[in-house]
Amino acid sequence: MQLVIQNIFRFVMLVLVQVFVLDNIQFLGYLSPMIYVLFILSLPVRFPKGVLLILAFILGLTVDIFNNTMGIHAFATVFAAFVRPVVINMSVSTEEMANPSPSFRTFGVANYVKYVILIVLFHHIVLFLVESFSFMHLTLLVPKILLSSAVTILIILGIQSLKSK
Repeated sequence: MQLVIQNIFRFVMLVLVQVFVLDNIQFLGYLSPMIYVLFILSLPVRFPKGVLLILAFILGLTVDIFNNTMGIHAFATVFAAFVRPVVINMSVSTEEMANPSPSFRTFGVANYVKYVILIVLFHHIVLFLVESFSFMHLTLLVPKILLSSAVTILIILGIQSLKSK
């Protein structure tokens, strides 16, 4: 029951920070940190896939409702949740673990960083491709994906490092 309450709190806080703080940060149109992805990253490893996809959809749809973006966050978040088990299997061997929540402590620093980088990159690539709905402006799209991903990854790793202390 404590895990459910903790995840509800995490969901609400990440959406509020995303919508009221980070969505108001724009640097020449290239920097858009999206830390709400941390909710999907923090769920236990063996979380039921169907529930994971539903929660990802609700998370993305909530951000879409606040931003009036017609489903692009929902699509990108569901995609990130869909590839999450594959990325976890690529990043770390979890056979010996019971059902850990991904963190520096459970995955190890290098594996956790790799896990965060891959999920955030997948999310941001899908999000910004769907947002632009074109491959015409790759010279503008690639820096936006890379800068936003880098800042998002740094914020997530910073939050997790503070959490582990």
